[in-house]
Amino acid sequence: MRKSNSKLKKWMQGMFAGSLALTVAACSGGGQEAKPADNNNAGGQGSAQPSTQPAATPAASGDPQKLVIYTGRDKNIFEVVLPKFKEKYPNIEVETLEMGAQQILERVRAEKANPQADFWWGGTQSALSTAADEGLLEPYKPTFADKVPDLYKDPQDRWYGEMLLPEVIMYNSQALKPEEVPQDWDELLDPKYKDKIVIRNVLPSGTMRTIYSAMIYRQGADTPEKGYDWLTKLDANTKEYTQDPTNLYLKLDRQEGVISLWNLQDVLLQGKKNNHPYDFVYPKSGAPILVDGVAVVKGAKNMDAAKNFMEFLMSPEIASQLAKERFQFPARTDISKDDLPDFMKNLELKPLDLDWGVMAAKEKEWMQHWDENIKGKGKK
Repeated sequence: MRKSNSKLKKWMQGMFAGSLALTVAACSGGGQEAKPADNNNAGGQGSAQPSTQPAATPAASGDPQKLVIYTGRDKNIFEVVLPKFKEKYPNIEVETLEMGAQQILERVRAEKANPQADFWWGGTQSALSTAADEGLLEPYKPTFADKVPDLYKDPQDRWYGEMLLPEVIMYNSQALKPEEVPQDWDELLDPKYKDKIVIRNVLPSGTMRTIYSAMIYRQGADTPEKGYDWLTKLDANTKEYTQDPTNLYLKLDRQEGVISLWNLQDVLLQGKKNNHPYDFVYPKSGAPILVDGVAVVKGAKNMDAAKNFMEFLMSPEIASQLAKERFQFPARTDISKDDLPDFMKNLELKPLDLDWGVMAAKEKEWMQHWDENIKGKGKK
């Protein structure tokens, strides 16, 4: 896995060479919390062979289809993608249910015996890998399969990375000057930041689970106690854990907290679109770079529509538009630099050296320990 990380670094540095000098802002947004699943039969392990069917084709005129998408993506992304998809596939009616990546995993797991979703849009590498191992995802090799590096897709074609998501230190620039902000992860533990930090509730969020698991891993995966101690000190400086991204943004806007940990795309997206006073620091030692992916749900009732959506969403045209308008770093390597925004051409994404296999295997155990033994107890 270390070897894979070396390849990851070289690829990222080749694609995003240079330096970052951006001032950004952010505001409220995000999705709804999911309702409990109706079917609580989680089912058992399963496996399948990759689909040999060709990519699905548009529904014939007068032959309506439906597509149910479980998504962790923001409405700002929907407004770019869904209208264009409707133009191309006017007979496909799309329904979306918004929730965190971990919540999607739990819901798809609960609905295994009677799948209610067709497509999973916006899942962490860890969540998607877990779902694949549990037989929850449909193997499907899309037409663009060879354009996505092996690092960013499942070897059995059960999920594909859509974008790269660096996790950074986010702050309110009206409350803090750049030099007053932690420049690296360990500086977050300085007592001077006590009650200045607000965190999006960790367990439902794939982003936060990744950041917290990475903080444990970097202290030593074989000795998680060191990572637990680190998170206990962070908890001592944390004023509040918010229910969802919307409340996180509101707390930062009101300066009820002035520092958070979040993903770079949302900082850029919320800031550029809404002109709120948010900026960020890319940690000096590197950042966890999440692979945010997509998958067709095993046993989807609307399989052809789901495959159509995957092909459309991952097309170069949509990938480049989302890069320009929504600051999304594409996982596809064949997107021309001419079709990427200037800041993306000059951005060096320095990754933390992480073993994602270990992270996926240990995440549940680590996060359960944090929830039961650390959350809200650091100040005691």
